[in-house]
Amino acid sequence: MLTSMRAVMLQPPPGFLEERRRLGHDLRDEVWDGELHMVPPPALLHQKLSTKLVVFLAPIVAARGFELIHEAGLYESERNYRVPDVTVYDAKHESPRGIDGHAILAIEILSPSDESREKLPFFAKLGVTEVWLVEPDTRTVEVYVLRGDRYFAVAPDPNGATRAPALGIALETLDGPKLQLTAGDVSTAI
Repeated sequence: MLTSMRAVMLQPPPGFLEERRRLGHDLRDEVWDGELHMVPPPALLHQKLSTKLVVFLAPIVAARGFELIHEAGLYESERNYRVPDVTVYDAKHESPRGIDGHAILAIEILSPSDESREKLPFFAKLGVTEVWLVEPDTRTVEVYVLRGDRYFAVAPDPNGATRAPALGIALETLDGPKLQLTAGDVSTAI
């Protein structure tokens, strides 16, 4: 049995998509320029790391007057949206379906064979200010900042910390492995 593969279904059988919706299997689905990407549920480590990021970020985001959400759609249109693991955004971009257009920060926890890196052009098109790609096993993080219409990687400083400017957070991989997040005088290792 294959455990990791891409599957392309040119024409879903009648009722297939409605059945996915009814059973709640479509919560992480994305549509890329009219093409449905059915994303499997993340592994437990992925979910735990995502939850810890939300807990750390929530008061920082609130203090800046922004919103924070876990696994919500970031929409250009009904035929083109992605679902980052964590999104920070201004409430003026909320809609009943999710977040329309711009976000301040999109965080993707990497999974084997996922499409996180392929989402960067879409995020840039929407003007997402900053993107973090977090590797859950090693706790390494890549921070990308939007300049113009493309992302540029933020290099670690001489002490090994990567400064994520959108929220003023320093990220550093520690032995363990752990990801240390520091915002002002608040710090945690997850």
